[in-house]
Amino acid sequence: MTERVDFHCAGCGVGLQTEDKAKLGFIPEAALQKEPLICQRCYRIKHYNESSSITLQQDDFLKLLGHIGQTKALVVKIVDIFDFEGSMISSLARFVGSNPVLLVVNKIDLLPKVTNANKIINWVQRRVKEANLRVVDIVLCSAKKNIGFDRVISSVAEHRGNMDVYVVGATNVGKSTLINRLIRDYSDLEAELTTSQYPGTTLDLVKIPLDDGHYIIDTPGIVYTHRLTEVVKKRDLGPLMPDKPLKPMVFQLNEAQTLFFGALARFDFVRGEHQSFTCYTSNAIQIHRTKLDKADELYAEHKGELLKPPGKADLDELPALVKTPLNVPKGKAFDVLISGLGWIKLNSMAGAQLAVHAPKGVKVILREALI
Repeated sequence: MTERVDFHCAGCGVGLQTEDKAKLGFIPEAALQKEPLICQRCYRIKHYNESSSITLQQDDFLKLLGHIGQTKALVVKIVDIFDFEGSMISSLARFVGSNPVLLVVNKIDLLPKVTNANKIINWVQRRVKEANLRVVDIVLCSAKKNIGFDRVISSVAEHRGNMDVYVVGATNVGKSTLINRLIRDYSDLEAELTTSQYPGTTLDLVKIPLDDGHYIIDTPGIVYTHRLTEVVKKRDLGPLMPDKPLKPMVFQLNEAQTLFFGALARFDFVRGEHQSFTCYTSNAIQIHRTKLDKADELYAEHKGELLKPPGKADLDELPALVKTPLNVPKGKAFDVLISGLGWIKLNSMAGAQLAVHAPKGVKVILREALI
């Protein structure tokens, strides 16, 4: 197969070719006469919201990011506030070298309206310090809802100087949506990047020319398999990923009680004082409470019925649930994050002994409370 290196998809950046429908960059011959040039994959995502099984492997993603440290550029790192730890690129410092990093915390519209923005920024600063990442600024925004975007633009302008801008992030953090907003402010380029709910939408470097001769460079999203959003089938992402402000669910639990999150995860309050737990998950996730000693039986008898994933998910397609014990110390408010599903806040500082059952490979961590 001969790749047409002189043509690249305006949506995902991949080199275009006309010979193999099953491979990246396929475009029908007739479509080569149209502007902008869009590969068939991007066309079907954009017009029919269809997913594609074609994505780059993680090693390929890392190779594309590997040269950033040898260039002079502003690096805009985008994270998802709904899955902060799951969407952080842990090795980013190794890639960026001495380049300045602007941290954009996206999807802030999902948090309850009463949330204090300054407290969120302080929380993010502590997480960034723990990750040994030095940043020049932290900006909260919602690219989808146009919240805080003026602040993103001004911070990019302040720290870019006479440099290119690389935009990096894990899959599904809203990176392409934010870049489309940057295009409107910085470039006359008419074509927008392909944006969809499916991970791995951008497949190659996409260079957007700026008025001063430099570029905004969109990089492929890194696929992290420790996120639940990478474990479920693409057709089931819609219900799992919230698109409206979260409606926290509060449960008063005694020890030896369990919460099921559909059939996707299970939260056991093994031992501790009577206390309340607040669940921050997609509004489509049904939460069911039961006794701990009945949990195994309930799951075995009612998974797929009373306990079922949102959407059309087939439980046989999901990895088996794996137990993670957690001992919560006293004296501090904590969250239990299940990457890609959301988090459970312990409202008491009395400590607790917990166990979380999540699909094998999905990250489960104890962290300082976000809210």
